[in-house]
Amino acid sequence: MRDMEIGIQRVSCAQRGLDRRLEKIVAHPLGGATILTLANITTLIRIFVSPIFLFIYLEYEVLGISYTVLPYLLLFFLIALELSDALDGYLARKYDQVTDLGKLLDPMADSIYHISVFLAFTQPPVSLPLVIVFLFIYRDSVISTLRTVCALRGVTLAARPSGKLKAACQGLSGIAISALLIPHSVGSITTQTLTQISTWIALATALYALYSGAEYLVANFRYVRRSIIRKKRESTFESVAS
Repeated sequence: MRDMEIGIQRVSCAQRGLDRRLEKIVAHPLGGATILTLANITTLIRIFVSPIFLFIYLEYEVLGISYTVLPYLLLFFLIALELSDALDGYLARKYDQVTDLGKLLDPMADSIYHISVFLAFTQPPVSLPLVIVFLFIYRDSVISTLRTVCALRGVTLAARPSGKLKAACQGLSGIAISALLIPHSVGSITTQTLTQISTWIALATALYALYSGAEYLVANFRYVRRSIIRKKRESTFESVAS
């Protein structure tokens, strides 16, 4: 009986030691204090993996992938990318890894990922209008520029709930359009129907993206205004001094 208790104690000590090592790796996966936390590394992986979706969609024939298999492969990538988006947020909150770098990287990763998806869909058979992708790029470029300006002035603008919902809508739109390729691949719907439904889905998502961008500007107007005004005052001072 005592031997069993000793064995249980040893297992418990070993488990505690493993937990401590795991927490250390999660906190600083590269060793020592670093901004490359596990959450930020997950975000960086999403940035570099996102263009693979575009390449597979455009070059599936060169890669030897049949058109009936293509939709399932695209769905796999989209779901994996969406899960990684949720994972980095979960890790950041659970292990107290919320950093200013993460606040900047996460929306950038979302932008690269979603624009890669919708840019791919501008090509046949989906053939989305390119102007819809321009709306996404326009919105994200304006917001990213303002975030950068504010960051240079020491103000980090975190994502808004409307921005997170926008990212979720983009992800769901990509999944929905990819799912439409399944009946199209077996001839259940025509290419024209595929394009029409996909266009309405993408357009609705783009309009909400513009709304979320406007809401973001209004909510953070005082921070943006303060950063811009400070820059103007400094420039005026330098001009007078010269």
